[in-house]
Parts: sequence; structure tokens; C-alpha cells
Amino acid sequence: MTAAHVGERLLTPGEVAALFRVDPKTVTRWATAGRIGSIRTPGGHRRFRESEVKTLLAELTTEATKATG
Repeated sequence: MTAAHVGERLLTPGEVAALFRVDPKTVTRWATAGRIGSIRTPGGHRRFRESEVKTLLAELTTEATKATG
């Protein structure tokens, strides 16, 4: 983990799903497919770096705006 990631907020699949307005299982599928990076907790749960999630959300929002505009 780099110094930039130390102390960064980690989001649950449910929190990420709420941001993207999708089902949490969709977020898990994205992680499995490598579309979004994830971290595994010692208990085996997935967590997502908030900065990476927000970057992806911004990219997808920009793509959607270009496609409709």
C-alpha cells in the first residue's frame, strides 16, 4: 500500500452500489472482472478505495455525457 492510500476510506460493496445505483452483486462482478480494484479484509470481505471509486464514477459520468451530448 502506498503512502497515498494510508488512511484512505474503504467502501463496502453496498456503499459503492449506492453511488452507481446498481445492485451490490454488480459491484462484486465488476471487481471479479477487473473493472474496479478491490481489497480483501482478513475476514474475506471486499472493500473498495474511495478515490478509485470516485475516479471510475467520474469517468463513466463523462462518457455518458459525451454519448448523449
